[in-house]
Amino acid sequence: MARDTLTGSRIRERRQVVGFRQADLARKVGISASYLNLIEHNRRRIGGKLLVNIASALSVEPSALTEGAEAALISALREAAATDGAAIAETDRADELAGRFPGWAELLAQLFRRVNSLERTVETLSDRLTHDPNLAASLHEVLSTAAAIRSTAAILAEPGELATEWRDRFHRNLHQDAERLAESSKSLVAYLDDTDAGEDRTGVPVEQVETFVAARGHHFAELERGEAVANVPLNELRSGAARNIARKWLDIYASDVKAMPLDRFVDALDRTGLEPMALSREFGVDLVAVFRRLASLPEGVLQHEVGLVVCDASGSILFRKATAGFALPRHGESCPLWPLFTALGRPLVPIRRRVSQLGRNTAEFDCLAVAWPQEMPDFNVDPVYHSIMLILPVPTAERGETAALPVGSSCRVCPSRECAARREPSVLSEGF
Repeated sequence: MARDTLTGSRIRERRQVVGFRQADLARKVGISASYLNLIEHNRRRIGGKLLVNIASALSVEPSALTEGAEAALISALREAAATDGAAIAETDRADELAGRFPGWAELLAQLFRRVNSLERTVETLSDRLTHDPNLAASLHEVLSTAAAIRSTAAILAEPGELATEWRDRFHRNLHQDAERLAESSKSLVAYLDDTDAGEDRTGVPVEQVETFVAARGHHFAELERGEAVANVPLNELRSGAARNIARKWLDIYASDVKAMPLDRFVDALDRTGLEPMALSREFGVDLVAVFRRLASLPEGVLQHEVGLVVCDASGSILFRKATAGFALPRHGESCPLWPLFTALGRPLVPIRRRVSQLGRNTAEFDCLAVAWPQEMPDFNVDPVYHSIMLILPVPTAERGETAALPVGSSCRVCPSRECAARREPSVLSEGF
């Protein structure tokens, strides 16, 4: 039996090793136990985000489930050797190292994965500490309360007697400010230490909408069936602004479904392949709509997940759908070298670039971008442009065939030493 047909069997074996029941694993990854049963008996293909989620729940690399442990180990060694570093490793002998010294090989692979994990942590923390509006507001509250306490304490510490009425008032203010400082400090600590919340720290309406759409897998079955946007529940969105943004996004989603019904779109994909321009011509829609439709497909339609980013003319990110290996900063300014921003300078001109984000991750991506006016402007009125970028992972076998443009996620965590677009120094130390 071919390797890729044994993925379900490996999932079942790994699940039994970690002691999960089938229902437990299904609940963790958000699918039914019956569907997981079909996967484990190799009766359903699996890939993309679902494979990544199952691998994460089972604490293994996705390649260990699709290719087997030895192939995954060899792949990890070659990826480690390909990272930027002073040492030159013999990548063609990775299989020999894994075969003769499997323990050392596994140790090297684990260290490589650990470095990758730490680098992502640094990126996330730097992004939050620098640009997170919730964190900035919390710190401001703590500092302003501490300043009020210091001011009151300084008055009480001055020599001389205060009138009883004034002394009692200052004591009362000091007590109230101390209580406020304690509450602010506890809230700040809880915010920083809320590991269970993951990425769901959504204080800004746009972030609330991103989380809401991501929780649905960027796919709304009710809209695919032709139901009205009003049938999509928005109760989990806390603010009215977020609900307004979500309704606009869902209206666009519904219009894309009407122009490109799912069954017809999947058939067209089978015939043309993942060629947005061909799909645009077939359905008589613009590239922007095709990009959005590709990002909204259910799991299993494409061989791999795709990412999507939308920005306005100022470069502010309006929406993002992350894809594994391509870092998308939530709060900070993104890398100005992304084709997303290049397209703003060439409206209505499709741009395709192969890029590789600098860092330990050697994955490459084909980025397709185009900028378009929101509506036809009137005479003597400047158009308002948005830009959209579709992010397509490049298969491992095709990497290196085309020169990739080195880009970063943001200047704050980009290791590039020579970059004309750099705005600020990187926080990454030498060799990290």
